[in-house]
Amino acid sequence: MKQVFLSTTTEFKEIDTLEPGTWINLVNPTQNESLEIANAFNIDIADLRAPLDAEEMSRITIEDEYTLIIVDVPVTEERNNRTYYVTIPLGIIITEETIITTCLESLPVLDVFINRRLRNFYTFMRSRFIFQLLYRNAELYLTALRSIDRKSEQIESQLHKSTRNEELIELMELEKTIVYFKASLKTNERVIKKLTSATSNIKKYLEDEDILEDTLIETQQAIEMADIYGNVLHSMTETFASIISNNQNNIMKTLALVTIVMSVPTMIFSAYGMNFKDNEIPLNGEPHAFWLIVFIAFAMSVSLTLYLIHKKWF
Repeated sequence: MKQVFLSTTTEFKEIDTLEPGTWINLVNPTQNESLEIANAFNIDIADLRAPLDAEEMSRITIEDEYTLIIVDVPVTEERNNRTYYVTIPLGIIITEETIITTCLESLPVLDVFINRRLRNFYTFMRSRFIFQLLYRNAELYLTALRSIDRKSEQIESQLHKSTRNEELIELMELEKTIVYFKASLKTNERVIKKLTSATSNIKKYLEDEDILEDTLIETQQAIEMADIYGNVLHSMTETFASIISNNQNNIMKTLALVTIVMSVPTMIFSAYGMNFKDNEIPLNGEPHAFWLIVFIAFAMSVSLTLYLIHKKWF
Protein backbone atom coordinates (compact mmCIF):
# COMPACT_ATOMS: atom_id res chain seq x y z
CA MET A 1 0.00 0.00 0.00
CA LYS A 2 1.24 3.46 -0.89
CA GLN A 3 0.08 6.73 0.69
CA VAL A 4 1.34 10.20 -0.22
CA PHE A 5 0.79 13.08 2.22
CA LEU A 6 1.43 16.77 1.76
CA SER A 7 1.14 19.46 4.37
CA THR A 8 1.32 23.23 4.27
CA THR A 9 1.17 25.72 7.10
CA THR A 10 -2.63 25.48 7.03
CA GLU A 11 -3.61 21.98 5.93
CA PHE A 12 -2.59 18.34 5.77
CA LYS A 13 -3.96 16.14 3.00
CA GLU A 14 -3.44 12.91 1.09
CA ILE A 15 -2.62 13.32 -2.59
CA ASP A 16 -2.09 11.05 -5.59
CA THR A 17 1.02 12.59 -7.12
CA LEU A 18 4.67 12.51 -6.11
CA GLU A 19 5.52 16.12 -5.35
CA PRO A 20 8.43 17.79 -3.58
CA GLY A 21 7.88 18.21 0.16
CA THR A 22 5.66 15.12 0.49
CA TRP A 23 5.73 12.18 2.86
CA ILE A 24 5.40 8.79 1.14
CA ASN A 25 4.27 5.99 3.44
CA LEU A 26 4.75 2.45 2.11
CA VAL A 27 3.09 -0.40 4.01
CA ASN A 28 4.15 -3.84 2.77
CA PRO A 29 4.53 -2.43 -0.75
CA THR A 30 4.38 -4.57 -3.85
CA GLN A 31 7.41 -4.93 -6.08
CA ASN A 32 5.85 -2.54 -8.61
CA GLU A 33 5.19 0.12 -5.96
CA SER A 34 8.76 -0.18 -4.73
CA LEU A 35 10.15 0.11 -8.25
CA GLU A 36 8.03 3.20 -8.90
CA ILE A 37 9.38 4.99 -5.82
CA ALA A 38 12.94 3.77 -6.36
CA ASN A 39 13.00 5.04 -9.96
CA ALA A 40 11.32 8.34 -9.09
CA PHE A 41 13.90 9.26 -6.43
CA ASN A 42 16.95 7.30 -7.60
CA ILE A 43 16.94 4.91 -4.62
CA ASP A 44 18.50 1.47 -4.61
CA ILE A 45 15.60 -1.01 -4.59
CA ALA A 46 17.48 -3.19 -2.06
CA ASP A 47 17.63 -0.30 0.41
CA LEU A 48 13.97 0.52 -0.15
CA ARG A 49 12.87 -3.05 0.57
CA ALA A 50 15.41 -3.80 3.32
CA PRO A 51 12.99 -2.81 6.16
CA LEU A 52 10.53 -5.44 4.89
CA ASP A 53 12.87 -8.08 6.30
CA ALA A 54 11.71 -8.69 9.88
CA GLU A 55 15.30 -9.55 10.93
CA GLU A 56 16.87 -6.34 9.55
CA MET A 57 19.06 -4.55 12.11
CA SER A 58 18.84 -0.85 12.99
CA ARG A 59 21.41 1.16 11.06
CA ILE A 60 22.14 4.27 9.02
CA THR A 61 23.25 4.09 5.36
CA ILE A 62 24.40 7.28 3.66
CA GLU A 63 24.33 7.43 -0.14
CA ASP A 64 24.85 10.28 -2.57
CA GLU A 65 21.13 10.75 -3.32
CA TYR A 66 19.57 9.75 0.00
CA THR A 67 20.06 8.61 3.59
CA LEU A 68 18.48 5.41 4.89
CA ILE A 69 17.65 5.07 8.59
CA ILE A 70 16.30 1.78 9.95
CA VAL A 71 15.00 1.51 13.52
CA ASP A 72 12.99 -1.13 15.37
CA VAL A 73 9.49 -0.17 16.48
CA PRO A 74 7.17 -1.99 18.93
CA VAL A 75 3.94 -3.56 17.65
CA THR A 76 1.47 -6.05 19.09
CA GLU A 77 0.68 -9.53 17.83
CA GLU A 78 -1.70 -12.31 18.86
CA ARG A 79 -0.22 -15.58 20.18
CA ASN A 80 -2.22 -18.28 21.94
CA ASN A 81 -5.23 -15.95 22.15
CA ARG A 82 -3.15 -13.35 24.03
CA THR A 83 -1.61 -10.07 22.94
CA TYR A 84 2.16 -9.68 23.13
CA TYR A 85 4.68 -7.09 21.94
CA VAL A 86 7.25 -7.69 19.22
CA THR A 87 9.51 -5.37 17.24
CA ILE A 88 9.74 -4.91 13.48
CA PRO A 89 11.97 -2.65 11.36
CA LEU A 90 10.83 0.75 10.12
CA GLY A 91 12.77 2.31 7.25
CA ILE A 92 13.06 6.09 6.89
CA ILE A 93 14.58 7.43 3.68
CA ILE A 94 15.28 11.13 3.35
CA THR A 95 16.03 12.61 -0.08
CA GLU A 96 16.44 16.14 -1.40
CA GLU A 97 12.72 16.38 -2.18
CA THR A 98 10.79 14.03 0.07
CA ILE A 99 10.77 11.64 2.99
CA ILE A 100 9.77 7.97 2.64
CA THR A 101 8.76 5.51 5.35
CA THR A 102 8.47 1.80 4.63
CA CYS A 103 7.50 -1.13 6.84
CA LEU A 104 5.75 -4.50 6.85
CA GLU A 105 2.49 -3.36 8.49
CA SER A 106 0.62 -0.30 9.68
CA LEU A 107 2.37 1.10 12.73
CA PRO A 108 0.91 2.92 15.75
CA VAL A 109 3.98 5.17 15.73
CA LEU A 110 2.87 6.59 12.35
CA ASP A 111 -0.83 6.93 13.21
CA VAL A 112 -0.19 10.02 15.29
CA PHE A 113 1.29 11.72 12.21
CA ILE A 114 -1.32 10.44 9.74
CA ASN A 115 -4.15 11.60 12.01
CA ARG A 116 -2.36 14.92 12.61
CA ARG A 117 -2.33 14.61 16.40
CA LEU A 118 1.13 16.15 16.73
CA ARG A 119 1.84 19.84 16.79
CA ASN A 120 4.48 21.43 14.56
CA PHE A 121 4.47 18.51 12.15
CA TYR A 122 4.96 19.34 8.46
CA THR A 123 5.95 16.96 5.69
CA PHE A 124 8.28 19.50 4.10
CA MET A 125 10.34 19.74 7.33
CA ARG A 126 12.01 16.42 6.66
CA SER A 127 14.72 16.33 9.33
CA ARG A 128 12.26 17.56 11.99
CA PHE A 129 9.86 14.80 10.97
CA ILE A 130 12.58 12.16 11.45
CA PHE A 131 13.45 13.39 14.93
CA GLN A 132 9.78 13.64 15.95
CA LEU A 133 9.25 10.10 14.68
CA LEU A 134 12.21 8.75 16.66
CA TYR A 135 11.03 10.55 19.81
CA ARG A 136 7.52 9.14 19.42
CA ASN A 137 9.01 5.66 18.93
CA ALA A 138 10.99 5.96 22.18
CA GLU A 139 7.79 6.96 23.99
CA LEU A 140 6.00 3.90 22.61
CA TYR A 141 8.71 1.66 24.03
CA LEU A 142 8.19 3.20 27.47
CA THR A 143 4.42 2.74 27.16
CA ALA A 144 4.87 -0.89 26.11
CA LEU A 145 7.23 -1.56 29.03
CA ARG A 146 4.73 -0.14 31.51
CA SER A 147 2.03 -2.31 29.96
CA ILE A 148 4.27 -5.38 30.37
CA ASP A 149 4.88 -4.44 34.01
CA ARG A 150 1.12 -4.16 34.70
CA LYS A 151 0.50 -7.50 33.01
CA SER A 152 3.23 -9.17 35.07
CA GLU A 153 1.58 -7.86 38.27
CA GLN A 154 -1.73 -9.40 37.18
CA ILE A 155 -0.03 -12.73 36.53
CA GLU A 156 1.75 -12.51 39.88
CA SER A 157 -1.58 -12.24 41.72
CA GLN A 158 -2.81 -15.38 39.94
CA LEU A 159 0.35 -17.40 40.52
CA HIS A 160 0.29 -17.41 44.33
CA LYS A 161 -2.32 -20.18 44.38
CA SER A 162 -1.77 -21.63 40.94
CA THR A 163 -0.84 -25.23 40.21
CA ARG A 164 -1.03 -24.84 36.42
CA ASN A 165 1.65 -23.91 33.90
CA GLU A 166 -0.40 -21.39 31.84
CA GLU A 167 0.50 -18.37 33.97
CA LEU A 168 4.14 -19.42 34.12
CA ILE A 169 4.26 -19.76 30.33
CA GLU A 170 2.73 -16.30 29.95
CA LEU A 171 5.36 -14.91 32.32
CA MET A 172 8.08 -16.50 30.19
CA GLU A 173 6.55 -14.91 27.07
CA LEU A 174 6.80 -11.49 28.74
CA GLU A 175 10.41 -12.21 29.65
CA LYS A 176 11.13 -13.10 26.03
CA THR A 177 9.52 -9.82 24.91
CA ILE A 178 11.80 -7.88 27.26
CA VAL A 179 14.84 -9.59 25.73
CA TYR A 180 13.75 -8.52 22.23
CA PHE A 181 13.06 -4.98 23.47
CA LYS A 182 16.51 -4.66 25.02
CA ALA A 183 18.20 -5.76 21.81
CA SER A 184 16.11 -3.38 19.69
CA LEU A 185 16.56 -0.43 22.06
CA LYS A 186 20.33 -0.81 22.13
CA THR A 187 20.58 -0.79 18.34
CA ASN A 188 18.19 2.17 18.19
CA GLU A 189 20.39 3.97 20.71
CA ARG A 190 23.39 3.59 18.40
CA VAL A 191 21.40 5.09 15.52
CA ILE A 192 20.29 8.07 17.63
CA LYS A 193 23.83 8.69 18.90
CA LYS A 194 25.07 8.70 15.32
CA LEU A 195 22.38 11.25 14.41
CA THR A 196 23.39 13.48 17.32
CA SER A 197 27.06 13.37 16.38
CA ALA A 198 28.70 16.09 14.37
CA THR A 199 29.39 13.65 11.53
CA SER A 200 25.69 13.29 10.72
CA ASN A 201 24.82 14.73 7.30
CA ILE A 202 21.21 15.52 8.28
CA LYS A 203 20.72 19.22 8.85
CA LYS A 204 19.61 20.08 12.40
CA TYR A 205 18.25 23.26 13.89
CA LEU A 206 18.30 24.25 17.56
CA GLU A 207 14.89 22.72 18.29
CA ASP A 208 15.93 19.56 16.47
CA GLU A 209 18.94 19.22 18.77
CA ASP A 210 16.58 19.37 21.76
CA ILE A 211 14.29 16.71 20.26
CA LEU A 212 17.22 14.41 19.55
CA GLU A 213 18.60 14.88 23.06
CA ASP A 214 15.18 14.08 24.54
CA THR A 215 14.92 11.04 22.26
CA LEU A 216 18.28 9.74 23.44
CA ILE A 217 17.26 10.25 27.08
CA GLU A 218 13.94 8.45 26.53
CA THR A 219 15.69 5.57 24.76
CA GLN A 220 18.26 5.19 27.52
CA GLN A 221 15.49 5.31 30.10
CA ALA A 222 13.67 2.57 28.20
CA ILE A 223 16.86 0.46 28.20
CA GLU A 224 17.18 0.87 31.97
CA MET A 225 13.51 -0.01 32.47
CA ALA A 226 13.91 -3.07 30.25
CA ASP A 227 16.92 -4.19 32.31
CA ILE A 228 14.99 -3.78 35.57
CA TYR A 229 11.80 -5.45 34.32
CA GLY A 230 13.84 -8.23 32.71
CA ASN A 231 15.61 -9.02 35.98
CA VAL A 232 12.33 -8.87 37.90
CA LEU A 233 10.57 -11.16 35.42
CA HIS A 234 13.46 -13.63 35.48
CA SER A 235 13.34 -13.77 39.28
CA MET A 236 9.55 -14.07 39.24
CA THR A 237 9.67 -16.92 36.75
CA GLU A 238 12.12 -18.92 38.87
CA THR A 239 10.32 -18.11 42.12
CA PHE A 240 6.87 -18.98 40.89
CA ALA A 241 8.10 -22.15 39.24
CA SER A 242 9.15 -23.21 42.74
CA ILE A 243 5.80 -22.02 44.17
CA ILE A 244 3.83 -24.06 41.63
CA SER A 245 5.96 -27.11 42.42
CA ASN A 246 5.42 -26.52 46.14
CA ASN A 247 1.66 -26.15 45.65
CA GLN A 248 1.57 -29.45 43.80
CA ASN A 249 3.61 -31.09 46.57
CA ASN A 250 1.11 -29.79 49.15
CA ILE A 251 -1.74 -31.34 47.17
CA MET A 252 0.07 -34.66 46.97
CA LYS A 253 0.85 -34.52 50.70
CA THR A 254 -2.80 -33.84 51.54
CA LEU A 255 -3.94 -36.73 49.36
CA ALA A 256 -1.38 -39.03 50.99
CA LEU A 257 -2.52 -38.04 54.50
CA VAL A 258 -6.17 -38.57 53.61
CA THR A 259 -5.22 -42.01 52.27
CA ILE A 260 -3.44 -42.83 55.56
CA VAL A 261 -6.44 -41.72 57.63
CA MET A 262 -8.86 -43.72 55.48
CA SER A 263 -6.66 -46.80 55.60
CA VAL A 264 -7.46 -47.37 59.32
CA PRO A 265 -11.20 -48.05 58.91
CA THR A 266 -10.45 -49.86 55.67
CA MET A 267 -8.23 -52.38 57.47
CA ILE A 268 -10.77 -52.86 60.28
CA PHE A 269 -13.68 -53.38 57.91
CA SER A 270 -11.54 -55.71 55.77
CA ALA A 271 -10.75 -57.88 58.79
CA TYR A 272 -14.40 -58.14 59.77
CA GLY A 273 -15.36 -58.83 56.18
CA MET A 274 -13.45 -62.13 56.11
CA ASN A 275 -15.47 -65.30 56.62
CA PHE A 276 -13.93 -68.02 58.79
CA LYS A 277 -15.55 -71.14 60.22
CA ASP A 278 -15.80 -70.93 63.99
CA ASN A 279 -13.98 -67.60 63.97
CA GLU A 280 -13.14 -65.80 67.17
CA ILE A 281 -13.08 -62.23 65.85
CA PRO A 282 -13.57 -59.76 68.72
CA LEU A 283 -17.18 -58.67 69.32
CA ASN A 284 -18.42 -61.69 67.37
CA GLY A 285 -21.93 -62.43 68.50
CA GLU A 286 -22.48 -59.03 70.16
CA PRO A 287 -25.95 -57.59 69.33
CA HIS A 288 -24.60 -54.08 68.47
CA ALA A 289 -21.24 -55.16 67.13
CA PHE A 290 -21.67 -53.36 63.76
CA TRP A 291 -22.19 -49.92 65.27
CA LEU A 292 -19.50 -50.51 67.86
CA ILE A 293 -16.98 -51.43 65.17
CA VAL A 294 -17.96 -48.34 63.13
CA PHE A 295 -17.49 -46.18 66.22
CA ILE A 296 -14.07 -47.68 66.94
CA ALA A 297 -12.95 -47.12 63.31
CA PHE A 298 -14.26 -43.56 63.39
CA ALA A 299 -12.55 -42.84 66.72
CA MET A 300 -9.24 -44.20 65.49
CA SER A 301 -9.47 -42.11 62.28
CA VAL A 302 -10.27 -38.96 64.27
CA SER A 303 -7.40 -39.66 66.65
CA LEU A 304 -4.99 -40.13 63.77
CA THR A 305 -6.24 -36.92 62.12
CA LEU A 306 -5.75 -34.95 65.37
CA TYR A 307 -2.26 -36.38 65.70
CA LEU A 308 -1.34 -35.31 62.15
CA ILE A 309 -2.78 -31.85 62.77
CA HIS A 310 -0.76 -31.61 65.98
CA LYS A 311 2.36 -32.47 63.97
CA LYS A 312 1.32 -29.74 61.46
CA TRP A 313 1.28 -32.19 58.59
CA PHE A 314 -2.20 -31.21 57.56
